[in-house]
Amino acid sequence: KPGEPSFVIDNYELFQNYPNPFNPSTTIRYDLLEDGLVTLKVFDILGQEVKTLVNSVQPARRYEVQFNSEGLASGVYIYRLQVNDFSQSKKMIILR
Repeated sequence: KPGEPSFVIDNYELFQNYPNPFNPSTTIRYDLLEDGLVTLKVFDILGQEVKTLVNSVQPARRYEVQFNSEGLASGVYIYRLQVNDFSQSKKMIILR
């Protein structure tokens, strides 16, 4: 039908950020199959949390979050989505 999304969310999914490598900002997309308490966090390669991008209850749908790396050094970082019993991580690269 017109106005409805052209895709069906059938799973939780965390997508690769784009662009990647990036400077200074990138977009992170994810799909929520069900409503839930969502956290989306960024960690350095040593596992230290450097940024919380999302920490809220969200309804099921697709999301896009902008991440600005201002103040962070070049290098590899991990971003992790957690919602309900689902957790997924991916790598991204800041290239100054």
